[in-house]
Amino acid sequence: MKRVLLASAAAMAIAAASSAAQAAGEIVITYKDDVSTLDPAIGYDWQNWSMIKSLFDGLMDYKPGTTELVPDLAESYEISPDGTTFTFKLRPGVKFANGREVTAEDVKYSIERVVNPETQSPGAGFFGSIAGYDEMSSGDADGLSGITVVDPMTVEFKLSRPDATFLHVMAINFGHVVPREEVEKWGADFGKHPVGSGAYNLTEWTLGQRLVFEKNQDYWREGVPNLDKITFEVGQEPTVALLRLKNGEVDIPGDGIPPAQFLEVKDDPEYKDRIVEGGQLHTGYITMNVNTEPFDDVRVRQAVNMAINKDRVVRIINGRAVPANQPLPPTMPGYVEDYEGYAYDPDAAKALLADAGLADGFETEMYVMNTDPNPRIAQAIQQDLAAIGITVDIKSLAQANVIDAGGNGTAPMIWSGGMAWIADFPDPSNFYGPILGCDGAVQGGWNWSWYCNEELDAMAQKADAMTDPAQAAEREKLWGEIFLKVMEDAPWAPVFNEQRFTIRSARMGGDDALYVDPVHIPVHYDAVTVTDAQ
Repeated sequence: MKRVLLASAAAMAIAAASSAAQAAGEIVITYKDDVSTLDPAIGYDWQNWSMIKSLFDGLMDYKPGTTELVPDLAESYEISPDGTTFTFKLRPGVKFANGREVTAEDVKYSIERVVNPETQSPGAGFFGSIAGYDEMSSGDADGLSGITVVDPMTVEFKLSRPDATFLHVMAINFGHVVPREEVEKWGADFGKHPVGSGAYNLTEWTLGQRLVFEKNQDYWREGVPNLDKITFEVGQEPTVALLRLKNGEVDIPGDGIPPAQFLEVKDDPEYKDRIVEGGQLHTGYITMNVNTEPFDDVRVRQAVNMAINKDRVVRIINGRAVPANQPLPPTMPGYVEDYEGYAYDPDAAKALLADAGLADGFETEMYVMNTDPNPRIAQAIQQDLAAIGITVDIKSLAQANVIDAGGNGTAPMIWSGGMAWIADFPDPSNFYGPILGCDGAVQGGWNWSWYCNEELDAMAQKADAMTDPAQAAEREKLWGEIFLKVMEDAPWAPVFNEQRFTIRSARMGGDDALYVDPVHIPVHYDAVTVTDAQ
């Protein structure tokens, strides 16, 4: 069954609008922090995800506003009966922004670039089912034996095992196609000088001030993009952005409605029809680095789980979430309905610390994104942990700095808020591989707990080998078992599953001008419309 769930435009930025709309014009979007990169092999946060999607294309995509997979750069595809060979025919005549046609060689190069350990891509693990992955990721091979260029417009993928998620993987940003010559020209700076085949081209990036996207006049998809220009203004505090929205200077505050002003805005009749609300495949959590003392002791990690008053955290954000007791959100297949998780029990938490030889507690650090309400949430968690003897020094930093600390293993703890996991695609495997699996526990990866359980990895591979739709229920049950075993090891303390809200300017019209995205599916800005375009 296709699951259509609304996610936040604040978390995802903007999704697609009515394909029939043919408006032109410009919009302004604000963010507090600058963008770290626009390289599809590297970028992996909610802020740059949609931007990258607008500059590049992949073999597959999603029908706007849904979780329905559709061909993108691929004109068509075939899957072998055993589910281990995928053959894609490319659309002829699609060009990169430098004028060169996109070919099958570009597809092969782009995927291999992500897997190449020198790239340090956080998305390498997504391609683990392609034959030759282990050899290339270890540095023993310089290519993926499973990718064959059949002819200039045909590329074939042979998998080492059936993979029920492979078409989804071809739709995420890490599968986007880049031109080798531009990557080699710019080297590590390609993320600041992106060249793709997407609906927009980057025409300006003034660090700390703005990014400007302008319409790709030669875009292959007929009828889009609808906008001529998008300006992303960075360095804008959310409260200032909201004021500018009221004054008509901003169309979308990308960081959403500031929590401190949420009730005021929600109850204001002026904004009744302009607030966009939705649930999402999202979990906010605390990571604990299992390679760092004392979090290498499972009893300590379990004690942290018992110490967090999740109801109080939810109150801090005006009730815009429900407490979480497992990594999967309630609407994701594999969620275990009757699992109760770790109850809030400070006395039991103290007993576990004492059993671990830490009756007097210990000192540690917790990294947090510096956009409200995340520092306030971190302070509440800090107070909860102090009650069981854990003294936490909060490191409140820009999003990119927190992500870097998690990816290089220097952060003992991280509150994931503002960067919390939102599904790349609507399948439970996406809540495991990149953030809890061994393939994600690498430099630059997103597994900030550095948790690696090879037994669970094997179970995950078994689940993803169930490609027959008749096995769907069995597959969901196996995923549920995997996540309950994760909770026994407690590399995370899941805190809440959030409802997200954003707001749009009056000139963006009604729901035909702005849709919110179903999950953490990369979205296009190309179909967004405004009503007063000149």
